[in-house]
Amino acid sequence: MMKFIKNVKMLNEQSELIETTVTIVDGRIEALGAKQPDAAEIIDGKGHLLSPGFVDLHVHLREPGFEHKETIETGTASAAKGGFTTICAMPNTKPVPDSIVNLKYINSLIEKSAKVRVLPYGSLTVAQSGDERTNLAALKEHGAVAFSDDGVGIQLASTMYEQMQDAAKLDMVVVAHCEDNSLIYNGVMHEGKRNKELGLPGIPSICESVQIARDVLLAESAGARYHVCHVSSKESVRAVRDAKAAGIRVTAEVCPHHLLLEEMDIPSDDANWKMNPPLRAADDKDSLHAALLDGTIDCIATDHAPHTEEEKCCGMVGAPFGIVGFETAFPLLYTHFVETGKWTLKQLIDWMAIKPAQIFNLPYGKIEVGAAADLVLIDLSKEQTVNPESFESKGRNTPFTGWKAKGWPVLTMVEGRIVYEEAK
Repeated sequence: MMKFIKNVKMLNEQSELIETTVTIVDGRIEALGAKQPDAAEIIDGKGHLLSPGFVDLHVHLREPGFEHKETIETGTASAAKGGFTTICAMPNTKPVPDSIVNLKYINSLIEKSAKVRVLPYGSLTVAQSGDERTNLAALKEHGAVAFSDDGVGIQLASTMYEQMQDAAKLDMVVVAHCEDNSLIYNGVMHEGKRNKELGLPGIPSICESVQIARDVLLAESAGARYHVCHVSSKESVRAVRDAKAAGIRVTAEVCPHHLLLEEMDIPSDDANWKMNPPLRAADDKDSLHAALLDGTIDCIATDHAPHTEEEKCCGMVGAPFGIVGFETAFPLLYTHFVETGKWTLKQLIDWMAIKPAQIFNLPYGKIEVGAAADLVLIDLSKEQTVNPESFESKGRNTPFTGWKAKGWPVLTMVEGRIVYEEAK
């Protein structure tokens, strides 16, 4: 069935909003700017922005093993509502995708219930133990998009180095949650001013940055492509910037919450403000902004991490790390950075759609003839309040409850198939 989207605006190569149309045949973009055909399903864009579907390199869908937190069905419904059409699912599931059998099982679950495109990671070590190395070639052959032990920093340099060497032979990306366990000190938030005011144990920034510094040197020696998860501190930014200047093949992501919040925003011992890495100091947040603008940080990823209300209700010390992010990412960033003139609309779309696809060499995140019709319509003038009770995700764990934001997705399409449409 042919689809025809009319009355939409799209950014051109000069970053200008232009009116256009999109003709879709067999899930791919057949034409841009063409006249309405005689026989097609017509979608009226009502003058809204048409963007490439967002690509998220860092998400947690929890299934298999932790379906009480999220399922592939609810997580991908949440992603679709947020405008995401391709998401990369981290391997901290049960079982872990550390073997052909386990990865095939996870892919079968994805095929059964995913509403958007889900590309699973393969783990770097068996059971994410940090010790026994997995067979990266076998995992690649059976659909792993990249390799990571996300949620756990690999403590042994030799393990990381040897897996980087194997990944380099496969031209695959090694993706790292960077955390030196000897420097965590049982912390639950940033080691700074606010943790002392709240009487809570802190996690120093060096916990993250020292492992990034180690890994970029390992990547250089191994000739590997290396991607740093959720950069949060000025020292980490410096390590990535220096590595790029040295010609090391490193890329990095930042999360919306680290761009929007800092430690002094935390109102109380409330676990909806507990994430890993934690919210850092104001100068760390400023460093992340500068790093995005100068290209040190390449893209934005949500690190969508749902937990149950029961898990998050009892203060930071006893609660798990993580917040949800799919459904609020674009509106919050658009409102606080594009509407205020700090970023351009093109920069935001680049960081959420185009750049992440390029990091993993994915053929998505673009609007052009022949490309998959992965598209999101966004009402830039629509303003509403963040209400977790309206989330498609099972998770309600967000620090943004009650925030007002503009720029909400109203329709999301994957390969020409509507996967989310705002209730009329």
